[in-house]
Amino acid sequence: ANKKNARRLNATLAFLDESGFMLQPLVRRSWAPRGRTPIVRGWDRRDRLSVIAAVTVPPRRERHTLGAVFRIHGRNIKTPQAAEFLRTLDRHARGPLIVVLDRLNVHKAATRRWLAARPPHAPRVRVEWLPPYAPELNPAEQLWNHGKRVDLANLAPADSADLRGHVRRSLIRQRHSPNLLASFFDHAG
Repeated sequence: ANKKNARRLNATLAFLDESGFMLQPLVRRSWAPRGRTPIVRGWDRRDRLSVIAAVTVPPRRERHTLGAVFRIHGRNIKTPQAAEFLRTLDRHARGPLIVVLDRLNVHKAATRRWLAARPPHAPRVRVEWLPPYAPELNPAEQLWNHGKRVDLANLAPADSADLRGHVRRSLIRQRHSPNLLASFFDHAG
């Protein structure tokens, strides 16, 4: 239904989600010579970054025009940061926008704050909610899966600034790969 509404309104469709990245490496299976088990040395610190992102489908609906918008924060994402991200997403869309979110309380409060602050002459906006406990329906979840399990697997960053650089490069690499972004939609069905 969201895709039909987006076509009818000639609107950008945005799937929003957030996740956290920790200094602790996500250890994955890798190749090594027989008898030489690779050792990943990591921090015993629990520092983390919070990232909020949206996978966007512009009105033309062409595979090569899929995109991603993201912001990295040093602390947990709360209502002010989520509302600011929604304003950024609104500016990025440049026209009617349909935002699809999960039912996290931060998302609900940020959406109310964002909609209340929008000027009356701004382009149309619709907010659609995913069913409860259905992360597999959100293509933005695959940004995190690919980033953590492929780009940052077995990575032991030196500190949170190093981790920020790796996360940023991973998300930029994904943003510039429309076939990868399209596969996220295929996975979500």
